[in-house]
Amino acid sequence: MVATLDWLLPAPPDFRAQLKALRADCGTDAPAATIEERLSSLALHQLDLNRLGQLARAGADWAAIQAAGAHGPALLARLRLGLIGAGTLDLLADAIAGSALRHRVLAEVVVGDYGSAVTDALNPASRLRSAGLDAVLLVPDHRMLGLDRPQLEKAAAEALVAAALETLSAMVAGLSEDAPAGVLVATLVPPLEPLFGSFDALEPGSVHAMVSAVNAGLVAMAASGRITLVDFARAASWAGLAGWHDDAQWHAAKLAISPDMLPLAGDMVARVLGALRGTSRKALVLDLDNTLWGGIIGDDGVDGIAVGQGSARGEAHLAVQALALALRSRGVVLAVCSKNEEATAKAPFTDHPDMLLRDEHIAVFVANWGDKATNLRAIAAALNIGLDALVFLDDNPVERAQVRRELPMVAVPELPEDPAHYARMLAMAGYFEAVSFAAEDRVRADAYKANAERAAFAGTSDMAGYLASLDMVVEVRPFDSMGRARIAQLINKSNQFNLTTRRYTEAEVAALETDRQAVGLQFRLADRFGDNGMIAVVILRQSSEATLEIDSWLMSCRVLGRRMEEATLAAIVAAARARSAATLLGRYRPSAKNAMVADHYARLGFEPVSTAEDGSSEWRLALAGWQPPELPMRFEGPMAELVAA
Repeated sequence: MVATLDWLLPAPPDFRAQLKALRADCGTDAPAATIEERLSSLALHQLDLNRLGQLARAGADWAAIQAAGAHGPALLARLRLGLIGAGTLDLLADAIAGSALRHRVLAEVVVGDYGSAVTDALNPASRLRSAGLDAVLLVPDHRMLGLDRPQLEKAAAEALVAAALETLSAMVAGLSEDAPAGVLVATLVPPLEPLFGSFDALEPGSVHAMVSAVNAGLVAMAASGRITLVDFARAASWAGLAGWHDDAQWHAAKLAISPDMLPLAGDMVARVLGALRGTSRKALVLDLDNTLWGGIIGDDGVDGIAVGQGSARGEAHLAVQALALALRSRGVVLAVCSKNEEATAKAPFTDHPDMLLRDEHIAVFVANWGDKATNLRAIAAALNIGLDALVFLDDNPVERAQVRRELPMVAVPELPEDPAHYARMLAMAGYFEAVSFAAEDRVRADAYKANAERAAFAGTSDMAGYLASLDMVVEVRPFDSMGRARIAQLINKSNQFNLTTRRYTEAEVAALETDRQAVGLQFRLADRFGDNGMIAVVILRQSSEATLEIDSWLMSCRVLGRRMEEATLAAIVAAARARSAATLLGRYRPSAKNAMVADHYARLGFEPVSTAEDGSSEWRLALAGWQPPELPMRFEGPMAELVAA
């Protein structure tokens, strides 16, 4: 189930023909978004290593074509990844690039020289470090680090583990200098063969124990922000160590991962790349009948559906609810999309004693007799997120097929007949992969539900009165260590309201905190419905003594329509005046998702400076005499007086 990625559809029998047709269309004037949606859709299948390689090469060829010509804004995020480590890595590179399309990333993978991982990492002039990379993936193993023989003297074992971690730390330090999006490190997969048996876990000099100690050191490095972890060790435990290791392949071709396991390994890396590039999914949309409970609520009634303890079927559906609730606790938004009468569909959420999910957990509840693709569009609009942020869980293969056909950007896991496996399929698919977990994530689902309540309340009043009634409070403060993780997360996840879509790692955000030529501003918003958390980030750079350039301006779409754009500009102007700047310079760089802010600077009173053929534009605002409009919010925090001045 795990090694074969059973949450994906089987590969189509005409895969080669579809790919050939797609390649032919790449040479036409077809829009980039259309080509890239087709690339991504082909990746949504159980592809063996051969097909992943074919798809990876098609993606690379398309990237070269698109870079050389005008096909419109790209749909997929871009990433140039270096790959070094133990053994032969070319097949892993194919698996990563092909799988990345599944997670809406067009990745180019540059493989280091065989057997030269340490040199590639430490030498600033190495071919790998000179390749203009965004990120690097380091895939070590116990043999590469000299951990393939037991050390039954405790001091010798500890020294060997320390030396391995020192080597990895030095490699990370070197690679970090040329990888602005960060260094990813795969955990070591322990060998299958035991020395003592179960006692291996207790004997510090066994290979198993030394590998575990090195992995613990990698976890500590990840916790400190030095690396991003790719947990190959856990993936191998899911699929089985006997399948992960193929001794014949190691001896013959120095493949550290069995070819049969490379599609899983590639997908594990691709999920993390998606999380780094902000393409992880944000919302889980749930069907009801035979998904959250067994039976048909309209026919069986609240008393007749199967959910809860006491029956295998009821417990299977309860496991789906438990997983949904756990995902919600870490920031995934929950919605319902059901063909039902609304009152009937809602009854179990209020009346069934064994239901874990309740009405307050659901941000948007849609139950009607319309088709599900149309309703998913409505849910995305209500949540103010893209369709490519949705995962749709439905037991009905007909409904799944209709959504896949009409909305290929929506993630739709394939489900088996037995509901006992539903929760595992959803969890293992990696749709909600994360590389950080900030305080705002814990309350995000509540924030989306509160936003839906705000929208409903807005219909009862004129807009000015509605905004005034919200009692909005904006807190503006410079970048700091407390907000650093969330700032980096917003920068890398925000796609729609994002003027330049520049990406910065947490380490780069930390560097901005002390950069005297830069100003970083973080914005929080609270109102009478609750705390929205951090909702906007701005990075300013001193381009000349009199001019501040707006390097990045991004905002959560949850607060659109509440005049936060104007409030943010007021804070930007205040920061610029504090530096005696006379002019603000803003740039818009179009992407497949940020068309909504194409006229952002024009709406705020900036004057146009230039417009390029690709739609990029430059704007200027003279600060002399500029005054903020009357706004329906008040400012708090360390910059409140500066903004009000």
